[in-house]
Amino acid sequence: MEDAYERTLLMKNECFVYALPPRTSNRGYRAADWGLDKPLWTGRLKISTFNGKLSIKLLDSEGNLFAEAPVPEYPGVAVESVTDSSRYFILRIINTEGKVAFIGAGFGDRGDAFDFNVTLQDHFKRVKTDEKIEQAPVNQPNLDLGLKAGQTFRINIGNSAGKSKPKTKTNPTGGLLLPPPPAAATSQTTSNDKSDWGEFSSASNDQWVQF
Repeated sequence: MEDAYERTLLMKNECFVYALPPRTSNRGYRAADWGLDKPLWTGRLKISTFNGKLSIKLLDSEGNLFAEAPVPEYPGVAVESVTDSSRYFILRIINTEGKVAFIGAGFGDRGDAFDFNVTLQDHFKRVKTDEKIEQAPVNQPNLDLGLKAGQTFRINIGNSAGKSKPKTKTNPTGGLLLPPPPAAATSQTTSNDKSDWGEFSSASNDQWVQF
C-alpha cells in the first residue's frame, strides 16, 4: 500500500545550485566549469516520497519551493553525476507546467553528497524488492490436514504389544517378598539294620572279622 502522505527521506540544510554552461562534448559535465565560487542559488535540499513517487525538492530558508526534480529511477536521466567530482551532480527539474530544465547542484561537504547518493540507492533497492515480492507466485497448494467424515486414527502409547510387566509383591513392613527357593532334594536314609553300617554297628566287639 502506497503512502498517502509525504515522507521525508533526507534533509540537507545547504545545497548549491548552478546554471549549466553549454555542453562541449558527449563525455559529460565537469563541475569545475560551473564557477563553483559563484552559485546561482543556495538553500536546502529535501528528498521525499508521496504516493510511492520520489522527488528532490530545493527549498529556501522559509520552506518555499525553488525547484523540484521528480526521480523515477536511479541512476537515470533525472540525476546524473559529473565527471570530475563526487560532490556535484546534474538535476532535471520540471515545473508545474511540465517544462523541463537541467541545473547543476552540489554540496560543500562530501558527507552530505554521500548521504544523498545512499538515500537514492536504498529507496530504489526497496522498490525493486517490493516488486519482486508482489510478482512472486502465490499458487502454493493448501494442505488440508483435517479429518474427513468417518475417518479415525489410532495412537499407541507405551507398550504396543499389550504385555504387562510382572508385579512384585511387597512385604507389609516395606520389604520385598522374594519367591520361595525350589524344593531341596532330600536324601532318603533308612534305618534298615541290614545296611552295611548296620551290620557293623550290631556286631559285638568279639565278632570282628579276621583277615
